[in-house]
Amino acid sequence: MNGVIQARELSRWYGIVMGLNNVSFDIDAGLIGLVGPNGAGKSTLIQIITGQLQPSSGELTVFSEVPWNNPRLLKRIGYCPEREAVPRDLPPLAWLRGLGLISGISPAEATRRSELILERVKLPREHWSKTMSQYSKGMRQRVKLAQALLHEPKLLVLDEPMNGLDPMGRQEMAHILKELAAAGTSILISSHILAELESLCKNILILNWGRILASGDQKDIRADLKNWSEQLSVRCDQPEKLARHLFDAGVLLGFDLDAMEGTLNIRVKDPGSFYERWVDLLIESNVTVSEIRSQNRSLKQIFEKVTT
Repeated sequence: MNGVIQARELSRWYGIVMGLNNVSFDIDAGLIGLVGPNGAGKSTLIQIITGQLQPSSGELTVFSEVPWNNPRLLKRIGYCPEREAVPRDLPPLAWLRGLGLISGISPAEATRRSELILERVKLPREHWSKTMSQYSKGMRQRVKLAQALLHEPKLLVLDEPMNGLDPMGRQEMAHILKELAAAGTSILISSHILAELESLCKNILILNWGRILASGDQKDIRADLKNWSEQLSVRCDQPEKLARHLFDAGVLLGFDLDAMEGTLNIRVKDPGSFYERWVDLLIESNVTVSEIRSQNRSLKQIFEKVTT
């Protein structure tokens, strides 16, 4: 198997409760979003990827190796859990250095790596010697990310990394993750903040009730969804005339218009066929269009579409 993470007919159950139900997928390098409501199976999948759980059946591999009971592989994986587990009575530099020593790194190398990682997660140096009890939630999130990066992993698994961050903190965290990905680290991000995954991750994995509902490039998922109706807002000089022409052409599911604003909102059943005809339809209608906006090309709407 190639790629970063692959699952083949993977299942995990807890007694009669199914956590994952016969899922198969492939994840390549880069930034990948894991989306799903509570109880979807995200945590179970993350625990199998990070070697904390053994599958009940099927197989999951990371870098072509099975994570369960595989210390050699786990050295290549960094994990940042949702729960907060930083020791509040220690400063981050001392904590990271201690983790490095426990891992077998020399004292000098542990100090070097700790300082480098704290700079990478953009924690101001003046805070390095303060205990983490004095830190904000956002600062502690940075330290959590730092501990996951200390051993320089090739795969980083993050569970709700934006949780508790203000808008500026989320923006800074997103920038850090993009820098890490550009440097060659593959990152799997589990989050319920769909807009942030949309801006971060080209590829997504949508999970619900223990099954994979969709996976791959957001654009490809949209194209593959059956009954996906494209919604467009068109600003033009004659919205009534354009609506009548498009309706007569048989390309609309429905529409509404605001003549005062000169705006026509349309729902298209077959986006691919519609866009092939769109220019010709505009020429035929003989109206002047000043703006066209897609109203439903968002990850949130993809998620809602496949989970309902």
